Amino acid sequence: MFVTGPKVVKTVTGETVTSEELGGANVHSTKSGVAHFVSETEEEGIMLIRKLLSYLPQNNLEEPPLMPCNDPIDRLEDTLNEIIPDSPNKPYDVKDVIHAVVDDNEFLEIQRNYAQNIVIGFAKFNGFPVGIVANQPNYLAGVLDINASRKAARFVRFCDAFNLPIVTFVDVPGFLPGTAQEYGGIIIHGAKLLFAYGEATVPKVTVILRKAYGGAYDVMSSKHLRGDINYAWPTAEIAVMGPKGAVEILYQKEIASIENIEEKAKFIAEKENEYKNKFANPYVAAKYGYIDDIIEPRNTRFRVIRALQMLATKKDNNPLKKHDNIPL
Repeated sequence: MFVTGPKVVKTVTGETVTSEELGGANVHSTKSGVAHFVSETEEEGIMLIRKLLSYLPQNNLEEPPLMPCNDPIDRLEDTLNEIIPDSPNKPYDVKDVIHAVVDDNEFLEIQRNYAQNIVIGFAKFNGFPVGIVANQPNYLAGVLDINASRKAARFVRFCDAFNLPIVTFVDVPGFLPGTAQEYGGIIIHGAKLLFAYGEATVPKVTVILRKAYGGAYDVMSSKHLRGDINYAWPTAEIAVMGPKGAVEILYQKEIASIENIEEKAKFIAEKENEYKNKFANPYVAAKYGYIDDIIEPRNTRFRVIRALQMLATKKDNNPLKKHDNIPL
């Protein structure tokens, strides 16, 4: 699976590389993102295809296949009330949240080994297929970078093309900084995800689990991007940036002027708490209408299903035009 072989590469660039290193399955699934699944055997590959097709309609004019569901819609998951660590810098696996709320704990992840800071895949809520997009705090703290933005954007557009509702779980501290991202065009690639969510006309339900900072908050199916129903857990922090970073910038001169270490730490702690109370909490966002409700984590499954049921007859049309101008 490559355009040129190792000999051509050696001749043209002087680079020595094996066939596997150039275009093997591992390369396509972990580095380039070309492959969405990798299977060890032909039988496993066929089973993956069958599983994938079970979530999709026959064509873009049909509705996704509704299947019988024996998993109670009001099933409570008490573990979710304690899954968010006390420390804002401590990671957890967002897949544990996904498995806990979907039907029968089944989640078909797409591109599992590529851009692992974001998770995409298919699941069902009360028998109805949906696409899931989730930041992964377990990998790079869940930041959005070029690869993650492209990965999620393509998936959002795929779901929109085949009438699949999109459920988004948000825990994002921002876009990844640095020259590598800037030189690579993070603004253009990040805009692809923003564009995809804004363009999508299928039902969109969003749950903010913990961090939702700055432009990355906007991009992840916020109300400002035509999100239909947006929930937040009580642990959610919705702000321009985290309390620590904000205090360091806003009170830089005051902090520098305090010589006593204990007094300095006390001042910083007081200002961080003040910032949390005034800005970095879901209640302020709810007051302005950016959040529809603040929900108990263990009740997430029921609230998502109820939102999807309410949006089942949603009809939304974009302005007529020859085509959109997605930031390619």
